Parts: sequence; C-alpha cells; structure tokens
Amino acid sequence: MILYISPIPTAFIQRDIEMLSPTFRIVHLNFTTNPYLLPFFIVFQFLQLLVLLPFTKKYLCFFAGYHTIIPVLLGKLFSKEVIIECGGTDAMHLPKIDYGNYRKKWLKKATVYSFKNCSLILPVSNSLVKSTYTYDSDSPKKQGLLHLIPDLKTKIQVVYNGFDDQFWSDDQRRKTPFSFVTVATGISKKNRALVKGIDLVLEMAKAFPSYLFTIIGDENFQTTLPNVTVLPSLAQKDIREVYRSNQFYLQLSYSEGFPNALAEAMLCGCVPIGSDVGEIAKIIGETGFILPKKDFKLLQDLVSKLDQIDLETLRINTAQRIKENFNYALRKEKLIAILK
Repeated sequence: MILYISPIPTAFIQRDIEMLSPTFRIVHLNFTTNPYLLPFFIVFQFLQLLVLLPFTKKYLCFFAGYHTIIPVLLGKLFSKEVIIECGGTDAMHLPKIDYGNYRKKWLKKATVYSFKNCSLILPVSNSLVKSTYTYDSDSPKKQGLLHLIPDLKTKIQVVYNGFDDQFWSDDQRRKTPFSFVTVATGISKKNRALVKGIDLVLEMAKAFPSYLFTIIGDENFQTTLPNVTVLPSLAQKDIREVYRSNQFYLQLSYSEGFPNALAEAMLCGCVPIGSDVGEIAKIIGETGFILPKKDFKLLQDLVSKLDQIDLETLRINTAQRIKENFNYALRKEKLIAILK
C-alpha cells in the first residue's frame, strides 16, 4: 500500500491518484492548512500512520511542510521510502508577496527537514530545482531547492505534469473575440491575488474596456469592473466549457511551478499569455506570449498588438505543444516506474 499525503485535496492530486490506482493500492490522507488546527492534525496524523504502518510500503507526499514531518520520521525509523513531489511554494522564497515556505521559521524547518531526510524529491519543473528569478527585481534572484537548501543531498528527479488530451480538447467552436480567462483560487486574500497576477488582470480590464475577462476560482473575490466576470470553483467539465469559448488564457503569476490550468486551457485552444516565471515559458514555447517583467506597460503593449497576430494558427499550435510535450501517459509511465 502507498500512502498519498497532501495538505489539501486538489484536482491534480486526484489525477495522480487516478493514474496510479490501477497499478497500486493508494490510500489518500489529507492534512490541513489551518494553523489553528495544526497541533490536532499532527497528533491525528501520527496515530493514523501508526495504525497503517504495517500495511504501508511507501509514502508519497505532495509538497513538503508540516504534513511531511511524521511520514519522513517514520520512513527513517522503519526503512520505508518517502517520496515528496515538490510543487512550488516549497521551493520558492518571495517575501515581498508573503509567498513560500521559507518565510516562516517553523514551516521552513519542517520543509528543510523533510527534503533533507526523504528518499527522493520529484519536482514538477526544473525551475523548482534551481533557477534565477528575474520577473521582479525586488525579489531574491536565487530560487529553487538547491539555492534555498545549499547542502541538500537528497536525490532529485524532475517529472513534469501530464494532461489528458481526450478530456481537455478544442471542439473548434467559434471563440468570443478578445475574451480572456484565468483560474485562481483563494484570491479574495490579497497576497494570493498577487501571487496569481490578478492585479495585472484587473489593470488589463481597465485598459481594454471592450475586451472580456473571466476569473474562475473564488466566488468571494469582488470587482466592480463591468467587463470582468467572477465565477466560483467549477467542475472540470464546466471549466472546459469556459476554456472552449475563450480566446486567450492568462497566467500572469508572480510565482509558479508548473501551472496545470495553463496547459489544460492550451489543450482547449486558448492562446496563452504568461509571465516569465517557473516553467511557464517552457510550457508556452513559441505558441503564445511571454511577459518578461512585471511591468503593466509591457503587458499593455503586448495585448494591443494581438489583433495583428494569426491567432487561429496559434490556437492549433498551443494544443499540439501540450500533446507532444506534457502528455498524461508519459507522467503515468514515469511515476509507476519510480514507485515500483
């Protein structure tokens, strides 16, 4: 049995469980991100893992943090493999926007301990291993595991996310001209909105009042801009419908590891516009547009020239790029080989 441990349930965690379940017996345990519940969950998790210990062959954890302390400790004590999938916040330190595990003393200690003492680290992108951050000059340039934990000796193997191109697909309908969509959860909190680049999305909406913008993921987020529609978290089939009707996808994040929604939208024929952080430029390649710096003037110039571009060709190329480079079967094959 493999115990899959995560801080919160998410669509991409569920996708991994679905791809692994036919081969392995997977038991999924959620932790918490609520600091007030942390002591209770640490005790509860310890008891859970002790009960399941005789049946557990390996621990697979998404992100490092408080929820990985006990699995790593038990793994060392009882010689069980502990694999941590590094997803983003556990490999970034951006104090300007209050983002990353390394800004808090005890969370940093939990993260560093977990990465140093686990068996294998599986980042979803190369940028999370070691990278130079240039999107905003006010933030530290040296990012990634090897910069933040210089004495890290644990084996690292990058495994990109993979996407189901049978589900996420372009049905070739006519898209609403100059319609833009982005997915971002928790953005009613100011720092989360900054992480996801929602400030730039709203500036775009003000500068281009005839263009339409849709933000999916937080029904509590509010704006008075008439050309911005805010939708709550949606089922995946409903998100797919929004992607299929919108012409562009915005990924203007201040920080990202490997943004799933970007790739899913590209498969649905959305032309991507993304910030030059994490793996975004690699995902987009030559099939969309990259904002090199957090500078609204640069973004405004970029958007103002979109009507001069052959968008139908880009629409085809975006989907093809994800199919060829980040497919579901390849991630499944690599994860199964690692876990066997």
